[in-house]
Formats: sequence, C-alpha cells, structure tokens
Amino acid sequence: MSEEKVIAVVAGEEITQKEFDLFLENLPDQQRAYAANPQFRKQVLDRLVAIHLFTKAGEDEKMDESLEFQVVLAQAKKDLLAQYAMQQAVSRVSVSDEEIAAFYDANQARFKTEPTVSAKHILVSNEDKCAEVLAEINAGTISFEDAAKKYSTCPSKERGGDLGKFGKGQMVKEFETAAFEAEIGQIVGPVKTQFGAHLIKVEEKNEGKIASLDEVKGQIAKHLLAQKQNDAYEARVNELTEKYGVKINE
Repeated sequence: MSEEKVIAVVAGEEITQKEFDLFLENLPDQQRAYAANPQFRKQVLDRLVAIHLFTKAGEDEKMDESLEFQVVLAQAKKDLLAQYAMQQAVSRVSVSDEEIAAFYDANQARFKTEPTVSAKHILVSNEDKCAEVLAEINAGTISFEDAAKKYSTCPSKERGGDLGKFGKGQMVKEFETAAFEAEIGQIVGPVKTQFGAHLIKVEEKNEGKIASLDEVKGQIAKHLLAQKQNDAYEARVNELTEKYGVKINE
C-alpha cells in the first residue's frame, strides 16, 4: 500500500491529499465549480492551513477546556447525532423501476410539452400599410427580415422581426391564432391587434407531445425518492414520539 501524499505540514501535523480532497468536496457547489483552477486550489489549501493553525492555537491556549467551548461542543454533538439518526431513518429507502413506470402511467399529463411556434413579425400602424409592405416582399424587392428592420415599430425589428419561440397564452389572441394556424415559411397578414397590424412569418412549429418514460425516468425517480424519504422521516418521528413521549407547553 502506497503512503498517502502529504501536501503540507502545520505545527508538525501532516495535511494529506485525502484530507484536502475531502475538504474540497464539502465546499458549497458554487465554489466546487472552480475545483480544477490552480489558483482556487491554492486558496483552499491556504484556508485549510489556517484551520490547522487556529486549531493548534486553541489547543495550546486550552480553549477546549472552557465552559463556553464545552457548551458549544455538546450542542454540536447533539446536532450531529440527530442528523446521523435522521439519515439512518431514510437511508434504506429506494425506488424501483416498477414504481417509476406506475407513476409515469398514472401521471402522463404532467410530462406533456405544450405546442410552440417560432415566428418573425412586422408591426405597422394600420392594415393598408401592412398590405403595402407585404406587396413589396412578394415582389421580391426586399426580404421579410429587411422589411422588418425598415418598417416595423416593434423592438424586434433589430433582430429582423424575430420573436423567438412562444407558446399559447403568451401573445394576444389574434396574433396567437394566426401564428399557430400558419404553415411554416408562410407569411400571413395583415393581422389586426390592439398594437396595430402585423405580418407574421412562421419559422418553426413544435407540436405538443408527451415525453417518453426514458426521458423523464430520472425526474420521476428523484420525485418518488424524496416523497418516500419524507414518509420514512414522518413515520420515524411518530414512532419516536410514541416511544419517548413529547409534551409541548404553550
């Protein structure tokens, strides 16, 4: 068995690679994202060294013998013991493939994606102006996108009228109906709304569908596990309440 790599020695006490890696793993997620960065790793090592230094100072000054420290230590021990006992109560909980499949079959509506449309538009003040712009596009003298930049009063003109992807309920009714009924590549309009008159060009359509079991299996497993762990926790609390008794003074 090879000896553990020692990366620092503080007051005669070794800091091993294993200790450093464990310290790194216990950092918050947003900090662990920088784990591969050499400068960040140096900062983490400096922090670990400082912990060893303060620990040594506390021991030398016998801070661990003070009443204040003993009170904090007792509470920390109680908290850790409770946490460990709670983990034990839920650690044996698992979710089977059969349970996942049964949940999927009973809740398929939860995994349905709604239909969406990707479209561009040109917004002008009235239907006559809209018809003029459409005639110019149909004549081939200007593209839809360039016409949007030239004539549209919507901020989307800077993107050639691109509105991106949207679902039902996100646009005013008249615009939504026209966009969802249009064929891909088709220019429809004038479409009158409270904002003015629109020309709409549909770029892409995605029909709503129910995600497959394979696509949502992980999501279901996570949901069911959390649910079963909570049930196990509640059951254990009830069991311990009956065993030890609880009286709450109001």
